[in-house]
Amino acid sequence: MKRVGIIGAGRFGLSLAEALAETGIEVLLIDRNNALVQSAIKKVTWAIQCDATSANALESAGISECDTVVVAIGSNVEASMLVTANCKELGIKNVISKATSEIHGKILDKLGADHVVYPDRESAHRLARSITEHNAYDLLEISEGLSLAEIDVPEACVGKTLAEADLRKKSGVTVLCIRRPDPKNNRKPLQIIIPNPNNDAFEAEDKLIVFGTTSGIDTLSGKA
Repeated sequence: MKRVGIIGAGRFGLSLAEALAETGIEVLLIDRNNALVQSAIKKVTWAIQCDATSANALESAGISECDTVVVAIGSNVEASMLVTANCKELGIKNVISKATSEIHGKILDKLGADHVVYPDRESAHRLARSITEHNAYDLLEISEGLSLAEIDVPEACVGKTLAEADLRKKSGVTVLCIRRPDPKNNRKPLQIIIPNPNNDAFEAEDKLIVFGTTSGIDTLSGKA
């Protein structure tokens, strides 16, 4: 089972922790504010009061046992940078850091953050989905309710052409591209940029790049 560490129990960090915990993920939530920690104890697997700017304190809290760590510290930019650096120093393979500005994001990137998120652009629930379904469902929200995503071809569509599957009518989702493994080169997929509606039948190993409503994509991918 995955274990995710979240450092910072503010609105974003707590929302993310709750969204992950609801999926059965083990969550270690850390904050220096004891009141925030106490309020989260029943919502996550572990909630610990800790000064995350100290690498030793972080290690003692068990952060090194997490597969992914989200640095969800908000307005304290210096603390955000120190904690990100500490996590990378402790060998965390996947560190996701929250940024409050483009400059802040660039600094976090230089410090080794594997991914930088901007709360104004990415919701905690979307990030939770990204963590729990990594490589299975890659979604980018273009605007409110509309997304671009890469999904597995639905089982019911295998062997059918785009016209036969009629995905746009059934789900309101448009297939922009089929990414298909190249039998001659497993590392590089063969891309069919614009599939022919009547000639290109879906294959079991296909990945579909689709555009449409987020709810339609969820339904099509079986995530709803």
